Amino acid sequence: MKKKFPLAACLAAAMVLSAGPAVTVVTSAAAASTAAGGKFVVSFSGTPEAATAAIEAAGGTVEDVISQIGVALVTAADGEFMDEVRSGSGIRGAARNHSVGVSRQGMPHHYAGERLDATDRAQARSAGVAGNPSTSSPGPHAEPLSGLQWDMEMIGATPDGAWDEATGKGVDVGIMDTGIDASHPDIAPNFDAERSRNFTTDIPDIDGPCEYTDCKDPADVDNDGHGTHVAGIVAAADNDFGIGGVAPEATLVNVRAGQDSGYFFLYETVKALVYAGDIDLDVVNMSFYTDPWLYNCTSRDEYVSGTVSDAQLTEQRLISELVLGAVKYASDRGVTLVAAAGNEHTDLAAPTRSDATSPDYPPNTAQPRVVKNTCLDLPSEAPEVISVSSVGPSGTKADYSNYGFGEVEVAAPGGWFKDYFGTPQFQTPGNLILSSYPLQAAIEQGLADAAGNPVDGFSIKHCDDGKCGFYTYLQGTSMASPHAVGVAALIIQERGKSTGDGGYALDPEAVARVMLGTADDRACPVGGVEDYTDEGRTTDWNATCEGTAENNGLYGEGIVDAEEAVS
Repeated sequence: MKKKFPLAACLAAAMVLSAGPAVTVVTSAAAASTAAGGKFVVSFSGTPEAATAAIEAAGGTVEDVISQIGVALVTAADGEFMDEVRSGSGIRGAARNHSVGVSRQGMPHHYAGERLDATDRAQARSAGVAGNPSTSSPGPHAEPLSGLQWDMEMIGATPDGAWDEATGKGVDVGIMDTGIDASHPDIAPNFDAERSRNFTTDIPDIDGPCEYTDCKDPADVDNDGHGTHVAGIVAAADNDFGIGGVAPEATLVNVRAGQDSGYFFLYETVKALVYAGDIDLDVVNMSFYTDPWLYNCTSRDEYVSGTVSDAQLTEQRLISELVLGAVKYASDRGVTLVAAAGNEHTDLAAPTRSDATSPDYPPNTAQPRVVKNTCLDLPSEAPEVISVSSVGPSGTKADYSNYGFGEVEVAAPGGWFKDYFGTPQFQTPGNLILSSYPLQAAIEQGLADAAGNPVDGFSIKHCDDGKCGFYTYLQGTSMASPHAVGVAALIIQERGKSTGDGGYALDPEAVARVMLGTADDRACPVGGVEDYTDEGRTTDWNATCEGTAENNGLYGEGIVDAEEAVS
């Protein structure tokens, strides 16, 4: 459970845990992966020099150090390294960052749920939307594809709405994701190449062959596409081309922490957060959770059922310690942090949480478990983070979106393919979120043919004066979060204090107060339950809504309102 921002009420209720199977404690690191070497994260309390000595004595080699919060990235050939280094002077803890020699077989892509499967695409084609969606006429001074952006209309991020007061100019936004394609025509005008960084190194076992000799992608590349889609939602440029973002003149800084495969490992995540604080970013979007645990527990008492080894519990403790510490580090330096609530259709306020996917790395090692809600989804449940649920074009919570009274701060457009049941709009691409996408990634993923043309109505290729940009429709809380980030950028420009260099500064708590205080209230459904059975879901997808019209578990303080936030 997470601490709330000033306007978000807490639910104080007794929580009774139902009886369940006993927890199995595995006292040895039994998983095969733990016997091998690989990359390790070591937390230390002393000096980097003392930590290096302890690490080397245990057989490790220090690759990198984050001295600001006492963390080192270490390579070791022996899986016993963790046990040995923990006894070293000044060492707080150690855990695996990732293994070597794991197989990609059976490994699902992290964002597979946001890219509709073949069945959903076939349903859309049978509904008569096999080609590009028709483009409705944009308003005056609007971008050519703005007629397809119901999301911007919903939150008032339009030329005659919020942009009359603020456009995000002078506000620096970090995109902590799979990268940003800086060559995209809607991204290039706002991209800051000088301060952008890629904190990951490609791992061929899981990411595929390295595109560069050092397996290090440049900071202006996105081989996956997810990060570029997120970046476009935040700040696609107001340049009479393609689409417009929520804050179309904000500066985009790539602080990449995600692998090509979609994994976000601990060290890269922590390094990106600390860097965001050090370079004084104003806002950072985080549409991910830190692998390999969906929920991180710190004691065996938090396991209601399931199997946990000593090594696994240590890993979860270290993830909690370091991610919470890095989040606080960035927040204390003025960074407003916003995260996706998650796509597991889970009530995060319920006493327990079921998890059948962890650990998700190495692949095929997941062990079903039920844990208490004190086991955290990070970074979204960190106290300083604004957590965002997702709504479709009707304003209804999307079936996949996580929720929970006291857990979700606000809602935002994230798209919902199954919205508008019983109408021609049901199961159509236009219910999703349209945003920028790297052309090469689209070709490799089968979204475009070899010539770069869309293969179905879920993507658009827009060209003007010899210049082309590719766009695709996705859905998820990953798409909801950047809408809130864009609103935060507008708030900082409009209400922040000038820094004298063309920028602005506003305390993260002040940003949250304005965002939450100006969000459009959305009440619980009649009867208190959002029922998704008409849309083809089983009853376990139904969402019980707790709270009031002003603040509840489905929508938090309401749906973000860009226009109201700057008026």
